[in-house]
Amino acid sequence: MAEMINYLESLVRETHKPEAEIVARAFQTGLRQLWREQILGQYLRGEISRDKAITHAGIDYVELAERQRDAMMEDLAWAMGN
Repeated sequence: MAEMINYLESLVRETHKPEAEIVARAFQTGLRQLWREQILGQYLRGEISRDKAITHAGIDYVELAERQRDAMMEDLAWAMGN
């Protein structure tokens, strides 16, 4: 918790913005990230189409998720001796 307070104080000092604005932006950013993760999870589980995932999360994030999944699957195959 102390680390988060240090981040907040530093951002307030360096951006010259009110603490309330920094907290509001942090909340919005975090919420946006959680939404993106939800969409990407649905896509990777086959619950939504790639096109829908791109529409909601963006192609860069979809492609990153695909690369991460592929790398994980390669690591898993290597670990299993395949």
